[in-house]
Formats: sequence, C-alpha cells, structure tokens
Amino acid sequence: MANQKPPKEYFSLKETSPNISGRRVSTGPMTAFDLVEHMQYLYVRVVKARGLPAIADPYVELKLGNYRAITRPMVKNPNPEWNQVFAFSKDRIQVVSVEILVKDKAVVAEGSDHRTIGKFGFALAEAPTRVPPDSPLAPQWYILEDKNKARIGGELMLSFWIGTQADEAFPEAWHADVAAVSGDGVSSTRSKVYLSPRLWYMRVNVIQAQDLVLKDKNKKTAEFFVKAQFGNLILRSGVSPNKTMNPTWNEDLMFVVAEPFDDPLVVSVEEKLNNNKEESVGRIVVPLGDVAKRNDAAAAAPKWYDLGMVEVVAGVQKEVKFASKVQMRVSLDGGYHVLDEPAHSTSDLRPTAKILWKPPIGVLELGILNATGFSPMKPKNQVDAYCVAKYGMKWVRTRTVVDSLSPKWNEQYTWEVYDPCTVITIGVFDNGNLQDKAAMDLSIGKVKIRLSTLETDRIYTHSYPLVALQPSGVKKMGEIQLAVRFSCPNMLNLLQLYSQPLLPKMHYVLPLSIYQLASLRHQAALILWLRLSRAEPPLRKEVVDCMLDATAHLWSFRRGKANFDRIIKLFDGLVALFKWFDQIRKWTNPLASAIVYITFVFVLCQPGLTIAAIFLCLSFRGALDYRKRPRQIAHIDTELSHAYDVHPEDLDEEFDSFPSKKTGDVLKRRYDRLRGIAGRIQAVLGDIATQGERVQSLLSWRDPRATPLFVIFCLIVGIVFCVVPAWWLALFAGTYVMRPPYWRINIPTFPQNFLRRMPAKSDSIL
Repeated sequence: MANQKPPKEYFSLKETSPNISGRRVSTGPMTAFDLVEHMQYLYVRVVKARGLPAIADPYVELKLGNYRAITRPMVKNPNPEWNQVFAFSKDRIQVVSVEILVKDKAVVAEGSDHRTIGKFGFALAEAPTRVPPDSPLAPQWYILEDKNKARIGGELMLSFWIGTQADEAFPEAWHADVAAVSGDGVSSTRSKVYLSPRLWYMRVNVIQAQDLVLKDKNKKTAEFFVKAQFGNLILRSGVSPNKTMNPTWNEDLMFVVAEPFDDPLVVSVEEKLNNNKEESVGRIVVPLGDVAKRNDAAAAAPKWYDLGMVEVVAGVQKEVKFASKVQMRVSLDGGYHVLDEPAHSTSDLRPTAKILWKPPIGVLELGILNATGFSPMKPKNQVDAYCVAKYGMKWVRTRTVVDSLSPKWNEQYTWEVYDPCTVITIGVFDNGNLQDKAAMDLSIGKVKIRLSTLETDRIYTHSYPLVALQPSGVKKMGEIQLAVRFSCPNMLNLLQLYSQPLLPKMHYVLPLSIYQLASLRHQAALILWLRLSRAEPPLRKEVVDCMLDATAHLWSFRRGKANFDRIIKLFDGLVALFKWFDQIRKWTNPLASAIVYITFVFVLCQPGLTIAAIFLCLSFRGALDYRKRPRQIAHIDTELSHAYDVHPEDLDEEFDSFPSKKTGDVLKRRYDRLRGIAGRIQAVLGDIATQGERVQSLLSWRDPRATPLFVIFCLIVGIVFCVVPAWWLALFAGTYVMRPPYWRINIPTFPQNFLRRMPAKSDSIL
C-alpha cells in the first residue's frame, strides 16, 4: 500500500540566510570560521596544583550555576597535573561568577562528604576574550583559600577566557551539555578528524609451478589450484588445465592492502581431492615490504619462490623446504585509484602513488550549522546527534549534541580539491554508545553535494531535508542546515580538467573487470572500517557502510523501476521527434509538411551552411537557458526514487539482509516474481540478438535465395552511387519518405519485409 504523498515542498531544499561572517562585512576580528554562526564559550583550563597536603587524593571541581564539572583524581600527589579544559556555552550561563574547588577524593572511602582543600573564584566579567589566531593564554598561579577566605598554602594553575568554537581547545574540551554522559561515553562525544589509510591494489599473478610433490608417490596426475591469503581474505585461482606435476595458471588474484603493511601474503598450492576436499602441497610467505611498487602498466619481473610445508616435529612446528617451486609476479599497483565508493559518486579520483598526484585546483569549505525537526529515536524521547562528512581521504566527525531535537554544531571544515567532478557526503547519525556500547549508531539521513554543480567562490546556504527509507515507507527525519563554498584561484586549471580522463591512466591501459572492481570495492570498505574502528572515538561499521553506500549494489525492485524510468526519459526527446516526423510525413498539417520538405531540399543544396546553423542554434539555445539555470543544489528526488508508489512487499525485500533470512512462501513468492522479471528481460535480449543475427545472415548464405538477392541489390546500388550524384539519391529518398498519403500504403516497407524473413540462431536454441 502506497504512502500518502505530501506536498512537493515538503522534501524540497530551502535557501536560508544564517548569521555567518562570510555573507556580511565583519566589524570584529577576522577568523577562518566564516561559514558558521559564532558560538561563545567560557573556557577554563585546569593545568596543575602545588603545595597540597601529601595524604590527599586531589581533584578539581568547577561550579557554574547548575553545572558541575570535575577533573580526574590524583592519588597521594601534593603536586598533581591535570591539564584538562572545560567549555560552558555562554548562552546557557545564568550566573555571574565561577567557583573552583580543590577537593580530596580519599575521604569517600570513609563514607563522608568530600573534604574541600581550598577554593578560588572569579567573575565572568573578568574573563578576557580570545579569538584565534591569537596565541593561547598563559596559565597563572592562583592562591587557594578556605571557606573563611584564609590562605591555605596551596596554589592552582589555570587560565580562563571567552572564546568560540574556532578555539583550538574546542575539540578536546569537556562540554557542559554532556554532563549526563559518564565513563568512556564522553570520548565518543568529541569532534574528530580521521584520515583514511593509503590503499593499494596488490596483484598476485600466479604463472606456474614445478616439481610438485604429493603424499601419494604413485599418483602421476592431479588437479591443482592456488590459494592466496592476506589477513582474513582468501582468494582462489581456477584449477590448472595441466594436470601434471608442473601445472600452469597465469591468473591474477587482486587484493586491497593498506599502509602500514602489517600482514604478509601467504600463497599455497592446493591439490583438489574428492568430496570438495583439498590438501596443501606447499606454501610461501611473502612479506609486503619485499614487494615491488609500480606506477605504470609495465609487468613486474617474474620470480621463483621455494614452496615449503609446516610440519610438527617433536611437538614443534618446523618449516620444511622442498624442491617444489612456484613462479609469480607480485606487485603493488600504485597507478590505480582504489575505489571505495560507487563510481558515480566518488569523492576522490587520485591514484595511490603520491608521485602521480597533481597539485590541488581549489578548496572546499563546509559549515555544519544546525538541524531541526528531529523525531525521538530512543525510549527516553531523545536524540544524541552528530554528523560525519567524507571527502577524499579525510573524514570529519562533529561533536555529539546530547539530548536535543534541534542540535547546533556550527563547525567548519576544509578539504583540498583535486577534481571538481567529485561528491562530498554528509551523514547525520544518532549516537548509541553513550550508555550502551552494544547499541548501533542509527542513520538519520544523508546529503550528497556534487562539486561540479557549484559556482566558484559562492556561498550556498540551504536547509536539506533528511530523507530516509524505512520498512514502513519514506520518512522525513528532519532538516540540516549547511553552508558550502568551493574556491578555485586558477580557473584555467579547473577548465583543463574537463579534457582529462576521469580515472588514472592505469584504469584504461590495464583495465580491471567489473567483477574485480566489485570485489575490490568490498575489500576496500572492509579495510576502511577496520582501520577507522581503531581510532578514538571509533567510526562504527554501520556509519562507514552508510557513508560508502556499501549496499548500493544489492537488488531493489524500487530502484530498478527508478532506473528504468530514467532510461525511458532519456528517449523521450527521440520519441517525441519520431511522432512529430510521423505527422509530417503523413501530411497531417500540409503547410508544416511543405516547409519541412523545402528545408530538406535546402539542406541538401547547402550542407556546409546547415552544419554551421545547427551548432549556432545549439549555442544560442544554451545562452538563452543560462537565465533558467538551476540555482539550488540537486538533492534527493522522492518521485524519481519511487518512494511513494512502492509496495510494502518491495520494501520488505529491500531491507532484507544478503543472503536472505526469509524462508518458506515469502522466499518462493519473491523468487517467482524475480523469475518473471528475468523472463521478460530474457525475451527482450533475445529479440535484440535475433535482429542482429538477421543482419549477419544477409551475407551468410543460410538462405540460398535471400543472399543472392541481397548481393545483386548491393551491386546495383553500388553502380547507381557511382553514376548518380549522392544528393540526388538523398533527394529521391527524402521525397519518397515524405510522399503524400494519396501515394502511401500503410504496410511495412520492402527493407523491413526482407529483413524479417532472414533466418536467425533462435531456431537452434534448446
């Protein structure tokens, strides 16, 4: 059952006018954060203390109205060092002073309140204002007092100031809005910048093996294949057609590897046994540090490797060498770009080898301002939202705004741009790690922006609807406000890229198959997740998969219909032109048909002027359409995506895992429907093949009467073209096609009739 369709404006972009310095003339200090609204914070940096009691476990507590923040305690240390920064949003501060207490944690074990060692306070009006790139404020020693304002002998070193989110202390600071988060969950709320590891394609070209030794000495023939393992990934070659002890393969096995190269390559020659069993004949371990790197299509030098076998001798594993050898070419191909995203929406096109990189042509700046209209996603009616943006090798993660349906981030990030025909992806997620480490970070929505559609040096500020497809149907999860600017100092370098190949040269000189690219993309996504999950805070698998569109290749009936409609719309112009010409040739409007015929005669008489006129008309049309050019960034089109006329059964199938978890009648029904769709596609492919084979059969003598007729016809036509000028023949053909209905019979023409009678190979299909 289809969802009720809301108004078109519900999912449309809205141009906004945020209060950002990039759009106005600034009267204050200039900062690099000109695409976001400035948010003022009170920063307090607690550095260290001295002169405290030796038996104390000191920690510092900051009191600011209802806010309370503490440092980590130090055990029996009279001169502790903390070096922690605390940030309080100035908009939420409702007091005029800050109280800083140094307390003793050790008293907790006795069951009493924490003993206050000393305290210090300052008024908010005393806090200086600091704007980067000013140098950080130097911390100072402040004397601690007791509750009677008497000096206790201890001192506390700290600094405090009023700053913005542009401050270098902002990412690592403890924010007051995460006060409800405890333990390790605090680290997952901080903003971070991640760098993807440099990925390489490793090509293992297995050529041949010699003098293989089997356990059964009497066995003279066997089926051998090669198994290559890198990390947890295992690839297998085909079985050698040569079943002797000197098998050959000459087959490529492709891996994706990431720097630094921690794991070795393990290659083994396996004997294929009955009952789908296999037995290792020998293996070789190749450290990747010994593998040659190549930047062009020149083949790596083949090398012979001695095969060995791990045997247990007296309870100890021992590597036993044989006379058996295997010949391979192993290389790290740096001339390719390792695709980790769909090819149509990739964010980087550079090859792996840095020596092949060209200078950047511009800078992309992204301001993540705020979001509105979120729906609760947790049982306590809360959303802990953060954003992730990916472009090229750089991933950024904003801080998590805890328990807010309208979060404000106002964080700005910058990327170098090497090619304008790339896409930046911004995803919004709900942080599920604050209380439950096993919970997932659910996706709220995603935005993609293609840089080639942006005007240079223009600031785009829009509110993007976050559209998500759920098992219940399409849903608007909220809106996110972004500011984007693409700057390019040299327009000539930018325009020159449009004449260059999209991918590096190796993709065309030594292309990879579609199946290899699909497998390698899956490997790259898995490696990126494993590396990014080791950062702090980690990027979880569901976040990486969403940003990389890891499931974009899976079957979706809804997406299939959308792509079919896209193909149909491509031919709408041709179909309309054919219908118009059909009316012209039938003289439905005699005046229009006469004008078209006269124009056709003029084209034949002046072909040079005609070609020039066509290009001039195209140029004029393009100049006229400049005023109608799109002023907004392209976004998700729910109508094109068939988001509302999709059946619940199709949605359930789209959200099913791969391999499917469905059983019984549901799986049978989907399989039968897929067979029906495939049957129709099969029929269309058969018709196309039949038409092509009929054309081939014109000269194949499969029909002993049709081929002589076609040969005689070609001979006559060739003689006519030699004698009669070509434009006369074109005039005759055009006149024949546009003859009035009085001389027309609505039956297929002679060429159509002749071609339909030709034999095809469809008769030979079982």
